Amino acid sequence: MFAVGLTGGIGSGKSTIADLFATHGVAVVDTDAIAHRITAPGGAAMGAIEQAFGPQFVAPDGSLDRARMRALVFSDDTAKARLEAITHPLIRSETEREREAAIGPYVIVVVPLLVESGTWRSRVDRVLVVDCDVETQIERVMRRNAFSREQVLAIIARQATREARLAAADDVIVNDATPLDALAREVHVLHRHYLSLAGAAPA
Repeated sequence: MFAVGLTGGIGSGKSTIADLFATHGVAVVDTDAIAHRITAPGGAAMGAIEQAFGPQFVAPDGSLDRARMRALVFSDDTAKARLEAITHPLIRSETEREREAAIGPYVIVVVPLLVESGTWRSRVDRVLVVDCDVETQIERVMRRNAFSREQVLAIIARQATREARLAAADDVIVNDATPLDALAREVHVLHRHYLSLAGAAPA
């Protein structure tokens, strides 16, 4: 099935754009949602995470202690690699399972680290970047997650630059305080374009 990789920096509004595509009957596979699912209580990654990092990284409800793990991987690249060795294969296999089960004219795959991964570009037919000013990202994430400015800046520093994402883009939606109805119109135009491309793509 024709696949569009939707990406953007933290706080850019990827979920909003994905939801707007879903209103057109497009299947959405969200790798972030999958990551949360496999690290939820009883999630597929939790046994290996506890074994690799210890019970202190498991919250009382059995889910991943995200704040503790975030602090560790931001200060220790080896720990980050160990975590990714556990989670990435599970995310990849579940993403492929959902893509194969998807029903609709094409599928949107939401991949926050699409540019950073190095492998995703070859696994989608087109890349859609949701772009916004860095200050807008910081403001949104501080409000949404109650993070400090320093925490948000540290996350942004670990992601691809705005310039690198735009260089990888086939299509761009700018979401700097853009009204929802204007975003909906942009999505509608792109949806019609993707329908055309999907119809021309081999099955």
